[in-house]
Amino acid sequence: MRLIRNPLLAASTALVIGFAVGIATVVQADDETQLPSDEIRLMSQVLERIKQSYVEEVTDEQLLESAIEGMLSALDPHSDYLTPDDFKELRESTSGEFGGLGIEITLDSTGFVKVVAPIDDTPAYRAGMQSGDLITQIDDTPVKGMTINDAVGLMRGKPGTSLVLTVVRSGETAPLDVELTRAVIKVTSVRHRMLEPGFGYIRVSQFQERTGPDFEDALNQLHAEADNKLKGLVLDLRNNPGGVLQASVEVVDNLITEGLIVYTEGRIANSDSRFVARKKDPSKGVNLVVLINGGSASASEIVAGALQDHGRALVIGTQSFGKGSVQTILPLDEDHALKLTTARYYTPSGRSIQGQGIVPDILVKQGTLTQNDGDAFYKESDLAGALVNPDEESASGDDEESVTEPSDDYQLYQAVMVLKGIAILNAK
Repeated sequence: MRLIRNPLLAASTALVIGFAVGIATVVQADDETQLPSDEIRLMSQVLERIKQSYVEEVTDEQLLESAIEGMLSALDPHSDYLTPDDFKELRESTSGEFGGLGIEITLDSTGFVKVVAPIDDTPAYRAGMQSGDLITQIDDTPVKGMTINDAVGLMRGKPGTSLVLTVVRSGETAPLDVELTRAVIKVTSVRHRMLEPGFGYIRVSQFQERTGPDFEDALNQLHAEADNKLKGLVLDLRNNPGGVLQASVEVVDNLITEGLIVYTEGRIANSDSRFVARKKDPSKGVNLVVLINGGSASASEIVAGALQDHGRALVIGTQSFGKGSVQTILPLDEDHALKLTTARYYTPSGRSIQGQGIVPDILVKQGTLTQNDGDAFYKESDLAGALVNPDEESASGDDEESVTEPSDDYQLYQAVMVLKGIAILNAK
Protein backbone atom coordinates (compact mmCIF):
# COMPACT_ATOMS: atom_id res chain seq x y z
CA MET A 1 0.00 0.00 0.00
CA ARG A 2 1.13 3.48 -0.73
CA LEU A 3 2.36 6.41 1.27
CA ILE A 4 -0.97 8.05 0.55
CA ARG A 5 -2.83 4.86 0.63
CA ASN A 6 -4.83 3.59 -2.29
CA PRO A 7 -8.02 2.05 -0.87
CA LEU A 8 -8.49 -0.50 0.70
CA LEU A 9 -6.71 -3.71 1.60
CA ALA A 10 -9.45 -6.25 2.05
CA ALA A 11 -7.47 -9.45 1.98
CA SER A 12 -4.99 -10.77 4.46
CA THR A 13 -1.45 -11.74 3.50
CA ALA A 14 -2.25 -15.40 4.09
CA LEU A 15 -5.30 -15.19 1.88
CA VAL A 16 -3.23 -13.43 -0.77
CA ILE A 17 -0.59 -16.17 -0.99
CA GLY A 18 -3.23 -18.90 -1.01
CA PHE A 19 -5.06 -17.33 -3.93
CA ALA A 20 -1.96 -16.62 -5.98
CA VAL A 21 -0.95 -20.22 -6.75
CA GLY A 22 -4.48 -21.34 -7.49
CA ILE A 23 -5.18 -18.51 -9.88
CA ALA A 24 -1.96 -19.07 -11.80
CA THR A 25 -2.79 -22.76 -12.23
CA VAL A 26 -6.32 -22.13 -13.48
CA VAL A 27 -5.22 -19.48 -15.95
CA GLN A 28 -2.65 -21.82 -17.50
CA ALA A 29 -5.09 -24.70 -17.75
CA ASP A 30 -8.00 -22.80 -19.33
CA ASP A 31 -7.89 -22.68 -23.14
CA GLU A 32 -10.26 -19.69 -23.14
CA THR A 33 -7.54 -17.56 -21.52
CA GLN A 34 -5.17 -17.91 -24.50
CA LEU A 35 -4.31 -14.43 -25.77
CA PRO A 36 -5.80 -13.53 -29.18
CA SER A 37 -3.07 -13.22 -31.80
CA ASP A 38 -4.76 -10.41 -33.76
CA GLU A 39 -5.01 -8.15 -30.72
CA ILE A 40 -1.43 -8.91 -29.68
CA ARG A 41 -0.26 -8.00 -33.20
CA LEU A 42 -2.25 -4.76 -33.03
CA MET A 43 -0.72 -3.87 -29.67
CA SER A 44 2.77 -4.48 -31.07
CA GLN A 45 2.00 -2.18 -33.99
CA VAL A 46 0.80 0.57 -31.64
CA LEU A 47 3.93 0.29 -29.53
CA GLU A 48 6.14 0.49 -32.60
CA ARG A 49 4.28 3.52 -34.03
CA ILE A 50 4.57 5.36 -30.72
CA LYS A 51 8.29 4.65 -30.50
CA GLN A 52 8.84 5.85 -34.07
CA SER A 53 6.56 8.89 -34.24
CA TYR A 54 5.85 10.27 -30.77
CA VAL A 55 7.15 13.79 -30.24
CA GLU A 56 9.46 12.65 -27.44
CA GLU A 57 11.51 9.49 -27.07
CA VAL A 58 9.92 6.80 -24.89
CA THR A 59 11.35 3.46 -23.83
CA ASP A 60 9.83 0.01 -24.14
CA GLU A 61 9.76 -0.19 -20.33
CA GLN A 62 7.74 3.04 -20.06
CA LEU A 63 5.24 1.96 -22.68
CA LEU A 64 4.74 -1.55 -21.33
CA GLU A 65 4.34 -0.37 -17.73
CA SER A 66 1.78 2.19 -18.89
CA ALA A 67 -0.06 -0.53 -20.79
CA ILE A 68 -0.19 -2.70 -17.67
CA GLU A 69 -1.50 0.21 -15.57
CA GLY A 70 -4.09 0.95 -18.25
CA MET A 71 -5.35 -2.64 -18.25
CA LEU A 72 -5.84 -2.63 -14.50
CA SER A 73 -7.36 0.85 -14.25
CA ALA A 74 -10.05 -0.22 -16.73
CA LEU A 75 -11.23 -3.00 -14.38
CA ASP A 76 -12.29 -1.30 -11.14
CA PRO A 77 -10.93 1.39 -8.76
CA HIS A 78 -9.19 -1.14 -6.49
CA SER A 79 -7.20 -3.23 -8.97
CA ASP A 80 -3.68 -1.92 -9.44
CA TYR A 81 -0.13 -2.65 -10.58
CA LEU A 82 2.35 -2.51 -7.71
CA THR A 83 5.83 -1.24 -8.42
CA PRO A 84 8.69 -2.23 -6.09
CA ASP A 85 8.03 0.82 -3.89
CA ASP A 86 4.28 0.15 -3.84
CA PHE A 87 4.80 -3.51 -2.95
CA LYS A 88 7.16 -2.63 -0.11
CA GLU A 89 4.80 0.00 1.30
CA LEU A 90 1.86 -2.39 1.19
CA ARG A 91 3.73 -4.90 3.33
CA GLU A 92 4.75 -2.15 5.75
CA SER A 93 1.23 -0.74 6.06
CA THR A 94 -0.31 -4.03 7.18
CA SER A 95 2.18 -4.11 10.06
CA GLY A 96 1.03 -0.67 11.20
CA GLU A 97 3.89 1.62 10.12
CA PHE A 98 4.34 3.45 6.83
CA GLY A 99 5.25 6.85 5.46
CA GLY A 100 2.88 9.50 4.15
CA LEU A 101 -0.08 11.66 5.10
CA GLY A 102 -2.42 9.05 6.58
CA ILE A 103 -5.42 9.14 4.23
CA GLU A 104 -7.21 6.43 2.30
CA ILE A 105 -8.06 7.60 -1.24
CA THR A 106 -9.87 6.43 -4.34
CA LEU A 107 -10.71 7.91 -7.73
CA ASP A 108 -14.07 9.65 -7.90
CA SER A 109 -16.34 9.32 -10.94
CA THR A 110 -15.67 13.01 -11.67
CA GLY A 111 -11.95 12.29 -12.15
CA PHE A 112 -10.83 13.82 -8.88
CA VAL A 113 -9.21 12.01 -5.96
CA LYS A 114 -11.72 11.26 -3.20
CA VAL A 115 -10.86 10.81 0.47
CA VAL A 116 -12.32 7.61 1.92
CA ALA A 117 -11.15 8.42 5.45
CA PRO A 118 -8.30 10.04 7.36
CA ILE A 119 -6.48 7.71 9.76
CA ASP A 120 -6.43 8.63 13.44
CA ASP A 121 -3.49 10.67 14.74
CA THR A 122 -1.89 11.27 11.34
CA PRO A 123 -1.09 14.52 9.50
CA ALA A 124 -4.31 14.24 7.46
CA TYR A 125 -6.40 13.68 10.59
CA ARG A 126 -4.82 16.59 12.44
CA ALA A 127 -5.24 18.88 9.44
CA GLY A 128 -8.98 18.20 9.43
CA MET A 129 -9.30 16.14 6.24
CA GLN A 130 -12.74 14.54 6.05
CA SER A 131 -14.34 11.53 4.44
CA GLY A 132 -15.82 12.61 1.11
CA ASP A 133 -13.36 15.45 0.48
CA LEU A 134 -12.47 15.79 -3.20
CA ILE A 135 -8.80 16.63 -3.82
CA THR A 136 -8.68 18.79 -6.94
CA GLN A 137 -5.09 20.00 -6.77
CA ILE A 138 -1.80 18.88 -5.21
CA ASP A 139 0.38 21.93 -4.69
CA ASP A 140 0.09 23.65 -8.09
CA THR A 141 -0.83 20.53 -10.10
CA PRO A 142 -4.49 19.74 -11.00
CA VAL A 143 -5.36 16.07 -10.41
CA LYS A 144 -8.31 15.70 -12.78
CA GLY A 145 -7.55 12.95 -15.26
CA MET A 146 -4.63 11.54 -13.26
CA THR A 147 -4.33 7.90 -12.34
CA ILE A 148 -4.14 6.95 -8.67
CA ASN A 149 -0.46 6.20 -9.22
CA ASP A 150 0.15 9.72 -10.56
CA ALA A 151 -1.63 11.35 -7.62
CA VAL A 152 0.13 9.16 -5.10
CA GLY A 153 3.47 9.94 -6.70
CA LEU A 154 2.90 13.66 -6.19
CA MET A 155 1.82 13.20 -2.59
CA ARG A 156 4.79 11.04 -1.68
CA GLY A 157 7.88 12.63 -0.27
CA LYS A 158 10.40 12.78 2.51
CA PRO A 159 8.94 12.94 6.05
CA GLY A 160 9.05 16.52 7.30
CA THR A 161 8.34 18.08 3.89
CA SER A 162 5.06 19.90 3.27
CA LEU A 163 2.47 20.09 0.54
CA VAL A 164 -0.87 21.83 0.02
CA LEU A 165 -4.01 19.95 -1.03
CA THR A 166 -6.85 21.94 -2.59
CA VAL A 167 -10.07 20.35 -1.40
CA VAL A 168 -13.72 20.68 -2.38
CA ARG A 169 -15.87 19.85 0.63
CA SER A 170 -19.62 19.40 0.87
CA GLY A 171 -21.21 22.42 2.56
CA GLU A 172 -18.33 24.77 1.74
CA THR A 173 -18.90 27.47 -0.86
CA ALA A 174 -15.26 27.70 -1.93
CA PRO A 175 -12.33 25.25 -2.23
CA LEU A 176 -10.12 24.86 0.84
CA ASP A 177 -6.33 24.83 0.88
CA VAL A 178 -5.09 22.29 3.44
CA GLU A 179 -1.39 22.28 4.30
CA LEU A 180 0.04 18.97 5.49
CA THR A 181 3.47 17.81 6.55
CA ARG A 182 4.51 14.31 5.51
CA ALA A 183 5.46 11.95 8.33
CA VAL A 184 6.24 8.35 9.16
CA ILE A 185 2.82 7.02 10.15
CA LYS A 186 2.64 4.70 13.13
CA VAL A 187 -0.92 3.59 13.60
CA THR A 188 -2.26 2.19 16.87
CA SER A 189 -5.24 0.31 15.54
CA VAL A 190 -6.97 -0.45 18.88
CA ARG A 191 -7.58 1.98 21.73
CA HIS A 192 -9.90 1.63 24.68
CA ARG A 193 -11.11 3.46 27.77
CA MET A 194 -13.98 3.57 30.25
CA LEU A 195 -16.48 6.24 29.26
CA GLU A 196 -18.03 6.13 32.71
CA PRO A 197 -18.56 3.43 35.34
CA GLY A 198 -19.87 0.27 33.67
CA PHE A 199 -19.63 1.52 30.07
CA GLY A 200 -16.56 0.83 27.95
CA TYR A 201 -15.31 2.12 24.60
CA ILE A 202 -13.07 0.49 21.99
CA ARG A 203 -11.90 2.39 18.93
CA VAL A 204 -10.53 0.43 15.95
CA SER A 205 -8.95 2.89 13.51
CA GLN A 206 -7.98 0.29 10.89
CA PHE A 207 -7.50 -3.48 10.65
CA GLN A 208 -3.89 -4.63 10.89
CA GLU A 209 -2.17 -7.94 11.56
CA ARG A 210 -2.24 -7.36 15.36
CA THR A 211 -5.78 -5.95 15.58
CA GLY A 212 -7.49 -9.21 16.61
CA PRO A 213 -5.26 -10.00 19.62
CA ASP A 214 -5.14 -6.32 20.63
CA PHE A 215 -8.93 -6.17 20.53
CA GLU A 216 -9.20 -9.21 22.81
CA ASP A 217 -6.72 -7.61 25.24
CA ALA A 218 -8.82 -4.42 25.27
CA LEU A 219 -11.95 -6.43 26.09
CA ASN A 220 -10.23 -8.20 28.97
CA GLN A 221 -8.87 -4.95 30.39
CA LEU A 222 -12.27 -3.24 30.28
CA HIS A 223 -13.90 -6.20 32.04
CA ALA A 224 -11.20 -6.13 34.71
CA GLU A 225 -11.56 -2.38 35.20
CA ALA A 226 -15.31 -2.80 35.61
CA ASP A 227 -14.84 -5.69 38.08
CA ASN A 228 -16.54 -7.97 35.53
CA LYS A 229 -19.69 -5.83 35.71
CA LEU A 230 -19.44 -4.16 32.32
CA LYS A 231 -22.95 -3.02 31.36
CA GLY A 232 -22.27 -1.90 27.80
CA LEU A 233 -19.61 -1.43 25.16
CA VAL A 234 -19.28 1.00 22.24
CA LEU A 235 -17.26 -0.30 19.28
CA ASP A 236 -16.27 2.75 17.23
CA LEU A 237 -15.57 1.98 13.55
CA ARG A 238 -16.16 5.49 12.22
CA ASN A 239 -13.65 6.57 9.56
CA ASN A 240 -12.09 3.11 9.65
CA PRO A 241 -11.14 2.48 5.99
CA GLY A 242 -10.61 -1.26 6.38
CA GLY A 243 -7.45 -3.32 6.11
CA VAL A 244 -6.69 -7.00 6.67
CA LEU A 245 -9.68 -9.30 6.20
CA GLN A 246 -8.49 -11.84 8.77
CA ALA A 247 -8.26 -9.09 11.41
CA SER A 248 -11.91 -8.15 10.93
CA VAL A 249 -12.88 -11.82 11.26
CA GLU A 250 -10.94 -12.06 14.55
CA VAL A 251 -12.71 -8.98 15.96
CA VAL A 252 -16.13 -10.49 15.25
CA ASP A 253 -14.96 -13.83 16.63
CA ASN A 254 -14.29 -12.08 19.94
CA LEU A 255 -17.92 -10.95 20.09
CA ILE A 256 -19.97 -14.00 18.98
CA THR A 257 -19.79 -17.69 19.92
CA GLU A 258 -21.01 -19.41 16.78
CA GLY A 259 -22.12 -18.98 13.20
CA LEU A 260 -20.87 -17.56 9.93
CA ILE A 261 -18.92 -14.29 10.07
CA VAL A 262 -18.36 -13.55 6.36
CA TYR A 263 -17.97 -15.44 3.11
CA THR A 264 -16.44 -14.55 -0.25
CA GLU A 265 -17.37 -15.61 -3.77
CA GLY A 266 -15.39 -15.09 -6.96
CA ARG A 267 -15.17 -16.36 -10.50
CA ILE A 268 -12.84 -19.25 -9.60
CA ALA A 269 -13.13 -21.76 -6.78
CA ASN A 270 -9.94 -20.62 -5.03
CA SER A 271 -11.50 -17.24 -4.30
CA ASP A 272 -14.43 -18.78 -2.39
CA SER A 273 -14.00 -18.90 1.38
CA ARG A 274 -16.05 -19.00 4.57
CA PHE A 275 -15.11 -17.76 8.02
CA VAL A 276 -16.93 -19.21 11.04
CA ALA A 277 -16.80 -18.19 14.72
CA ARG A 278 -15.10 -20.37 17.30
CA LYS A 279 -16.73 -21.21 20.62
CA LYS A 280 -15.28 -18.49 22.78
CA ASP A 281 -16.57 -15.13 23.92
CA PRO A 282 -14.16 -12.80 25.70
CA SER A 283 -16.83 -10.10 25.39
CA LYS A 284 -18.99 -12.15 27.82
CA GLY A 285 -22.10 -11.15 25.89
CA VAL A 286 -21.86 -7.50 26.92
CA ASN A 287 -24.49 -5.19 25.43
CA LEU A 288 -22.94 -3.75 22.26
CA VAL A 289 -23.38 -0.70 20.04
CA VAL A 290 -21.34 -0.26 16.85
CA LEU A 291 -20.72 3.23 15.47
CA ILE A 292 -20.26 3.65 11.69
CA ASN A 293 -20.28 6.48 9.16
CA GLY A 294 -19.48 7.14 5.51
CA GLY A 295 -15.78 6.62 6.21
CA SER A 296 -16.34 3.06 7.49
CA ALA A 297 -15.32 0.77 4.64
CA SER A 298 -14.34 -2.76 3.67
CA ALA A 299 -13.25 -4.70 6.77
CA SER A 300 -15.25 -2.28 8.95
CA GLU A 301 -18.36 -3.19 7.00
CA ILE A 302 -17.61 -6.89 7.46
CA VAL A 303 -17.64 -6.38 11.23
CA ALA A 304 -20.73 -4.16 11.33
CA GLY A 305 -22.64 -6.38 8.90
CA ALA A 306 -21.83 -9.62 10.74
CA LEU A 307 -22.79 -8.23 14.16
CA GLN A 308 -25.96 -6.74 12.70
CA ASP A 309 -26.99 -10.00 10.99
CA HIS A 310 -26.40 -12.01 14.19
CA GLY A 311 -28.43 -9.52 16.23
CA ARG A 312 -25.37 -9.13 18.43
CA ALA A 313 -25.19 -5.33 18.25
CA LEU A 314 -27.18 -2.24 17.41
CA VAL A 315 -25.50 -0.34 14.58
CA ILE A 316 -25.75 3.42 15.02
CA GLY A 317 -24.58 6.33 12.87
CA THR A 318 -24.82 6.91 9.12
CA GLN A 319 -24.60 4.62 6.08
CA SER A 320 -21.14 3.16 5.46
CA PHE A 321 -18.93 3.49 2.37
CA GLY A 322 -20.02 0.39 0.46
CA LYS A 323 -16.85 -1.48 -0.52
CA GLY A 324 -17.75 -5.15 -0.71
CA SER A 325 -14.89 -6.53 -2.81
CA VAL A 326 -11.78 -8.53 -1.93
CA GLN A 327 -8.36 -7.65 -3.34
CA THR A 328 -5.72 -10.34 -3.71
CA ILE A 329 -2.02 -9.60 -4.00
CA LEU A 330 -0.55 -11.69 -6.84
CA PRO A 331 3.27 -11.49 -6.83
CA LEU A 332 4.82 -11.36 -10.30
CA ASP A 333 8.39 -11.54 -9.02
CA GLU A 334 10.23 -10.43 -5.89
CA ASP A 335 9.57 -6.74 -6.58
CA HIS A 336 6.36 -6.48 -8.60
CA ALA A 337 2.77 -7.59 -7.97
CA LEU A 338 -0.81 -7.15 -9.01
CA LYS A 339 -3.49 -6.05 -6.58
CA LEU A 340 -6.49 -7.62 -8.25
CA THR A 341 -10.15 -7.71 -7.27
CA THR A 342 -10.90 -11.44 -7.13
CA ALA A 343 -14.09 -11.81 -5.10
CA ARG A 344 -17.04 -10.14 -3.44
CA TYR A 345 -17.72 -10.63 0.24
CA TYR A 346 -21.13 -11.24 1.79
CA THR A 347 -22.53 -10.85 5.29
CA PRO A 348 -23.88 -13.97 7.06
CA SER A 349 -27.39 -13.35 5.74
CA GLY A 350 -26.10 -13.15 2.15
CA ARG A 351 -26.04 -9.37 1.74
CA SER A 352 -23.55 -7.88 -0.69
CA ILE A 353 -22.38 -4.52 0.59
CA GLN A 354 -20.80 -3.49 -2.72
CA GLY A 355 -22.03 -0.02 -3.63
CA GLN A 356 -24.68 -0.13 -0.89
CA GLY A 357 -22.92 -0.10 2.45
CA ILE A 358 -24.32 -0.97 5.85
CA VAL A 359 -27.51 0.85 6.78
CA PRO A 360 -27.51 1.58 10.53
CA ASP A 361 -30.30 0.29 12.75
CA ILE A 362 -30.57 3.79 14.22
CA LEU A 363 -29.70 6.75 12.00
CA VAL A 364 -27.75 9.33 13.99
CA LYS A 365 -25.99 12.11 12.11
CA GLN A 366 -23.04 13.82 13.73
CA GLY A 367 -23.85 17.02 15.59
CA THR A 368 -22.91 19.08 18.59
CA LEU A 369 -24.24 18.35 22.04
CA THR A 370 -24.64 21.52 24.09
CA GLN A 371 -25.24 21.31 27.81
CA ASN A 372 -26.23 24.16 30.10
CA ASP A 373 -23.55 25.14 32.59
CA GLY A 374 -25.98 26.02 35.34
CA ASP A 375 -29.42 25.16 36.68
CA ALA A 376 -32.26 27.61 35.97
CA PHE A 377 -34.09 26.68 39.17
CA TYR A 378 -33.50 27.76 42.77
CA LYS A 379 -33.06 25.13 45.45
CA GLU A 380 -34.10 25.22 49.09
CA SER A 381 -30.44 25.74 50.02
CA ASP A 382 -30.40 28.99 48.00
CA LEU A 383 -33.01 30.66 50.21
CA ALA A 384 -31.82 33.12 52.84
CA GLY A 385 -31.76 31.54 56.30
CA ALA A 386 -32.35 28.01 55.01
CA LEU A 387 -31.55 25.27 57.50
CA VAL A 388 -28.24 23.52 56.96
CA ASN A 389 -28.34 19.79 56.27
CA PRO A 390 -26.16 18.02 58.84
CA ASP A 391 -24.76 15.81 56.07
CA GLU A 392 -23.15 18.63 54.06
CA GLU A 393 -21.52 16.39 51.48
CA SER A 394 -24.76 14.81 50.33
CA ALA A 395 -26.59 18.15 50.48
CA SER A 396 -24.16 19.98 48.25
CA GLY A 397 -25.64 18.61 45.02
CA ASP A 398 -22.20 18.66 43.35
CA ASP A 399 -21.51 14.92 43.38
CA GLU A 400 -23.74 13.91 40.50
CA GLU A 401 -22.22 11.33 38.20
CA SER A 402 -20.46 13.05 35.32
CA VAL A 403 -20.33 11.90 31.73
CA THR A 404 -16.84 11.93 30.30
CA GLU A 405 -17.54 11.61 26.56
CA PRO A 406 -16.71 14.73 24.47
CA SER A 407 -19.56 17.22 24.28
CA ASP A 408 -19.03 17.61 20.54
CA ASP A 409 -19.38 13.88 19.76
CA TYR A 410 -23.13 13.59 19.46
CA GLN A 411 -23.07 10.09 17.94
CA LEU A 412 -21.00 8.70 20.80
CA TYR A 413 -23.29 10.38 23.32
CA GLN A 414 -26.34 8.78 21.69
CA ALA A 415 -24.60 5.38 21.66
CA VAL A 416 -24.07 5.59 25.43
CA MET A 417 -27.69 6.64 25.94
CA VAL A 418 -28.86 3.58 23.98
CA LEU A 419 -26.62 1.29 26.06
CA LYS A 420 -27.97 2.79 29.28
CA GLY A 421 -31.52 2.16 28.09
CA ILE A 422 -30.70 -1.48 27.27
CA ALA A 423 -29.05 -1.92 30.68
CA ILE A 424 -32.17 -0.58 32.42
CA LEU A 425 -34.46 -2.89 30.45
CA ASN A 426 -32.24 -5.91 31.18
CA ALA A 427 -32.27 -5.11 34.89
CA LYS A 428 -36.04 -5.36 35.10
